[in-house]
This record gives sequence, C-alpha cells and structure tokens, in this order.
Amino acid sequence: MVDQVAEGWARLGAVADAVLYEGYLLYPYRRSSVKNRVRWQFGVLLPRNWVERGGPVTPGISGSADSWYQRTECLLRVRSADPVVRVRVRYLHLQRKQVEAADGDAGYRPVESLRTADGVTRLSFEEAVPRETELVLDLAELLRGGRTADVGAPAGAEYEPLPAGAGRIVRRRREVRARTTVLAEPLAPGLYRLCVRTENTGEAADPGEPRGAVLGQALLAAHTLLAADGAEFVSPADPPASLAGQARGCRNAFTFPVLGGAPPESGDGDGATGPLLLSAPIILPDHPQVAPESPGDLHDAAEIDEILTLRTMLLTDEEKAEARATDARAARILDRVETMPREVFERLHGTIRSLAPARPPEPDRPAWWQEGGDDGLSPATDTVAVAGVPVGAGSRVRLCPRGRGADAQDMFLDGRSARVAAVFHDVGGDVHLAVTVDDDPAAELHGWYGRFHYFRTDEVEPLGGADAPGPPGPPRPGAPRPARPADRPEGERSDAHA
Repeated sequence: MVDQVAEGWARLGAVADAVLYEGYLLYPYRRSSVKNRVRWQFGVLLPRNWVERGGPVTPGISGSADSWYQRTECLLRVRSADPVVRVRVRYLHLQRKQVEAADGDAGYRPVESLRTADGVTRLSFEEAVPRETELVLDLAELLRGGRTADVGAPAGAEYEPLPAGAGRIVRRRREVRARTTVLAEPLAPGLYRLCVRTENTGEAADPGEPRGAVLGQALLAAHTLLAADGAEFVSPADPPASLAGQARGCRNAFTFPVLGGAPPESGDGDGATGPLLLSAPIILPDHPQVAPESPGDLHDAAEIDEILTLRTMLLTDEEKAEARATDARAARILDRVETMPREVFERLHGTIRSLAPARPPEPDRPAWWQEGGDDGLSPATDTVAVAGVPVGAGSRVRLCPRGRGADAQDMFLDGRSARVAAVFHDVGGDVHLAVTVDDDPAAELHGWYGRFHYFRTDEVEPLGGADAPGPPGPPRPGAPRPARPADRPEGERSDAHA
C-alpha cells in the first residue's frame, strides 16, 4: 500500500505542477503582451487587512477571487489501526527581477531592459519561486487538535553580474507569512472529517495600496496535496450513497478538492474513494492527469498543445527574442518547441481515449456515416421517452446529472428546473437533450444563439404541468439553428489537462 501511495503521489505531482504554473505566463510569452500585464489570477492568498478593506470576503468553491485563506474539508475513511496523512502545501512566491545598468561611480540604476555586449537583451519582470511544506500526521494527533505549521517564506535577494560589467540582475523577494492547520473530527466509527486551512498571516503596510504592491506578500496558485496510508479519501463530487449526507456537510472555501491518482479500472461501484486528494484553486474532475502526449507545460488554461505549439512556431524572431528575455521558463518553452521531433509533434494531433461501441442503427435507417443516416431526424420536433413520458422541445424537466461521469459545471445545476429546446442523436446512438435553465437570466439569449446545456435522458426527470412536447415558437429573423452537441462522454482531445 505504501508503494502504491508513493507511486500515485509522484504521478499527482505532475498535475500539481500544472496547477502551480496555470496562467504563469501566457502565449505569446512576451512581457509586452497585454494579457501578461495582469497576472496571478488563481489561488491568490493576500494579507487579510488588504483583502477585507471593503468588508469580509464571500467564500467560493474555487480560487479565482482573492482571499486571505483556503479551507479544504473532506471525508477520511480509516482502513487500518494506525493511519497516517501526508499534507503538502504548495504555492509560488513572487520574485521581482530588476535589471540594473552600471552607472559609473553612482553604482547601478534600474532599467526596463538592457542589451549587453554578447548581444543578449535582459528585461525586468516578475518571476516566481515554488514553495512547498510537507506535514506528516497520524490520526491520533489529528484528533487531539491537529497541528499548525509555518508555511511562509523568508525575504531574500540575489545578484547576478552581467557580461563586461554592463550591469547586474537583482532578484528580490518579500517575506511571506502563512500558516497551515490540519485537524480531524470523528463523524462515525471509522469515518472522520479532515480539515486543512491555510492562511496568509501577513499584514499590508497600507491596505489601500494597489494589488500589485502587495503580491510580494501573497501565496500565488496556492493548493494542497494529501495522501493517506491506511485510510482513503471520499470523493466530494461522487461519494458512496451511504456517505452522501456527510460529504455534503464538508465546507470548502476558495478551493475545489478532487481525488487524485489513476482512475479506477472499472467505472462500476457505489461512489469513488482513493488514497490521494488534490485541493486546487481551479475546478478539476476526479483523477485529473496530464495527457501523456504533452511534451511539457505551456502555462495556458485548458491548453491544447498542438495549437499553442503551432502558434509559438509562428512567432517572429523579434517576438521570440523578447519572450526569451522575459522569463527563463518562456525560453525553455521556445527551446522545446523549436527542437521538437516530428514524431512527438504528430502525437499531439488528436487522441481518442475511448469510444463507446456504436449502437446498431434503428430498423430501416442507415448508419450515421452512410448517406441518408440523418433522414427523419428533427431536433425541434422529435421526442424521446423519459420514465415513460414523451419529452421534446417545450418540455420542462428537472436536472439530475450523474454523480460519476458528469462534469463539474453540470453538477452545479443539480436539482434545477429547465426547458428542453431540442432532442439530438449522436453518432454513438445516444440521445441528448438541449436545455435552458429556468432561472438563468440569459436563458432567452442562449436560446437565440443556440447555446445550450446538454444532458442524457437518464440525467433528467420530467416535470408535470401543462407544458407538452412540441415545436418552439418561430425563430427570430436571422437566428441560427441549434448546434448539434459534441460527443461529450466519448471523445477526448489531446489536452494537457485531461
């Protein structure tokens, strides 16, 4: 079991690194790029007096909003007499890279850029240093009140001389003050609620100063990794039915915990559990993994390696030179792209992870790939039986996304009522209902543009009432037809974050 956890821990580290550098520096990787002038958007924990200068923060389920703390709560099911929990708190520590030109007897003066005798240009920029603190705790200690540990980082400065005495590069870091508390409480025999809370304990000298002035005291892209030996974590998104109530009682703030490690070989079973957990400031599914085709991190949210690699290849020599001068990580991306072997690049061109066996076509109807395969299908007028009730355009339903296999956005709509806009058949023979959510203020606009949420027939319940299936009212002039849905469960691209 220890070897299994250690292997999974190492595998989860690749995903954690992708989280750590999510949005660190976006394509085209140049300092002058507009989108690289406003950085550090996820998991930013700032001094409390700066965050609450306008009032207390409202807890959210992920870390796109600034906060001064993160809280992870999850269920821990004990499997042995002496379980141990390992906790790693990770974040980036802002480091300001300042280029200084030699200025005779005056010493040095700060400049935005400097070209030295070797033909290389250096640019001032904001870099970051990864920080990590690990805690190892047994269950007895967790139940006695847990442990609080310092996870901050000291201030520092480093000096790098430039060729021929042209100047120097100074990298300065401010002190980051932070602490993490880990504790547990019993819920039932063998079942505990584990809580990990990380706080920025620093204080801004002036709470009214701009955000950029206090980022040096912040934890950037803060997230937590947990591993259990002799115990297992219960999936917050897909708990066993017997633990669903306790799972709903867990309160997470500015982070989104999911199971880590390799997914189970079989999708059968009542709920998901596992020895690894990743609590990240971005929304991920259980068992996230970096696509094996990905040759390296490109720092872009939901990155698609082939597209970004092609775009990076098209940068001009001047743009590449600026990117290299901007950041050492950007320079490594360029080096990797320019030296990528052809066989590695070819692997990026789309990968199908799995494809459900195609169902046989209906009698008297050819398969979808044959001419006439779509004859007789009409999304606006077709109906499908759901629990014995015909459902079609105009029907009202309650959304009940599957616990296992549903994406996070669908899960947020659990229990909401919606109106069916169209019935679609995909190439695998499955039926999808295009719906608009009743209390969505933009529902009419979504219908206008044909932008819908899509659910399987086993993810909805018909609602009674006068509403009956039937074609919707006439479209407004120029309104496009609803788009046919993608094969959500089966197809998967070669993305860096699977």
